[in-house]
Amino acid sequence: MRGAAPFAAMPRTRIRAWWESDLAWQLRRSRVATVSALVLLATLVASLGAPWVAPHNPFDLATLDLGNALLPPSWLEGGRSAYWLGTDDQGRDLWSAILYGARISLVVGFASVALAMAAGVTLGVVAGYSGGRLDAFIMRVADVQLSFPAILIALLIDGVTRAVLPPALHDRGALAVLVVAIAAANWVQYARSVRGSTMVEKTREYVQAARVIGIPPLEIMRRHVLPNVLGPVVVLATINIATAIVTEATLSFLGVGLPVTEPSLGTLIRIGNDFLFSGEWWITIFPGAALVIMVLSINLLGDGLRDALDPKLR
Repeated sequence: MRGAAPFAAMPRTRIRAWWESDLAWQLRRSRVATVSALVLLATLVASLGAPWVAPHNPFDLATLDLGNALLPPSWLEGGRSAYWLGTDDQGRDLWSAILYGARISLVVGFASVALAMAAGVTLGVVAGYSGGRLDAFIMRVADVQLSFPAILIALLIDGVTRAVLPPALHDRGALAVLVVAIAAANWVQYARSVRGSTMVEKTREYVQAARVIGIPPLEIMRRHVLPNVLGPVVVLATINIATAIVTEATLSFLGVGLPVTEPSLGTLIRIGNDFLFSGEWWITIFPGAALVIMVLSINLLGDGLRDALDPKLR
């Protein structure tokens, strides 16, 4: 079996079965996909383990010292070894702030994509299998939403939620509101993709046989149709994680994302933008570079998954 050597001594588990699968072998063949996966893994470990990896807690107000504000990176004149990427205007260690900010960006990206995928796949399967007026209604709603930019829909949902919620809950619910807003702007892609695949699958013999023996429609959709339409969704979800992270960064840059007390990468870039032309370039350049590396690795991994799952591209 291809690629089985590293796991030769292991009992047959799900991990070993995946390692020996054609998908894993195709991904290992691609150096770009392998490097992207390693970079993304390192980003996940560093950001999720920020409380242990970061040398400082940038969001602990008791540890902040305005005397350390706007320190340059350690290799420049005036820099300190304790703050090797410098500090921002509040005296927060920039390296630690990037780690914590990347964690928030990743949480928003993964959570919003999971929510959008759950809603879109469900509506797509129901629309494609049911047909008729229900299909027409769901697709017309999707068509109307596609006429608006995703960032505008997210801004609208965020603005309406802020107007409805009491001011005291704005900061507490900012993360949840951001996840829902981004998910609501992206469910259409999953619904349209899954609907088309469902319309093909429901004409297959195994679905017809399930109907004949009396299996309920919901059970047919869950057990027979859904597992066979998830292939393109995996690739789409991987790429949309990067899109969701960029959307979150854009909203935070515009000042309608997360509060300054818990900044994501977008908030850090917005804060640094105020000091970019006064010489403190590191406050925005380093968070921006971290965002680019994260999004690029996710996009390249998504391309690798697409190539691995599409037999025509092998």
